[in-house]
Amino acid sequence: MRAADTTRVLLVEDDPNIVDLVRSNLVVRGYEVRTDTTGAGVVDDVRRDPPDVVLLDLMLPDADGFELCRSLREGSPVGIIVVSARGREGDKVRALNLGADDYLTKPFGIEELLARITATLRRVRPAPVASDPKVLAAGDVVIDLDARRVTKGNERVHLTPTELSLLRELALQPGVLLPHGELLRRVWGVGYETQTEYLRVYVRRLRAKLESPGAPPLIVTEPRLGYRFEPP
Repeated sequence: MRAADTTRVLLVEDDPNIVDLVRSNLVVRGYEVRTDTTGAGVVDDVRRDPPDVVLLDLMLPDADGFELCRSLREGSPVGIIVVSARGREGDKVRALNLGADDYLTKPFGIEELLARITATLRRVRPAPVASDPKVLAAGDVVIDLDARRVTKGNERVHLTPTELSLLRELALQPGVLLPHGELLRRVWGVGYETQTEYLRVYVRRLRAKLESPGAPPLIVTEPRLGYRFEPP
């Protein structure tokens, strides 16, 4: 039986050199690692035995990595880090739109990978903050921080861990302008301060899930500066 605090990683990668490199470095640091060299069965595997983080290559021999990312996100709140040789901004934005929490371009250093995993885990299983209010309300949107549950008009809104982390940072300071770099550092971690495309994608996802057509926006964009949360 594994220790309760052991972090479980599923590596979906068909390059044996990368598999050996990642697995050996993670195992020696106490991670539990299982691997899959194809996309077939990954979604069922995650549903049957959920890991904490999935490291997902986009270019698999038998599957579309983007489609696999979408399917994983639809069925699970698991942390998803895309690790791919495809370094174009369009590929990164597409993966984030499909639910990836982070995107790491090959080649990469092990320390950078470890930092990305740590940052993702902070969002997947954040430590409670005693001073936070337990429930936040913005019109018909209710955010229960303890239960990690969001409702809109009494209907459950399914948010990914990263979406919830971003919403919490915004909602805890209503009316306050939060600069891009500050939000990125709080939600993704140190070193992400220039990754503004992450914010654009995730703010758009939150708006689509929480705002109503014709109603004033909950999340207001201040061009070139940042975002503010404006409850009605």
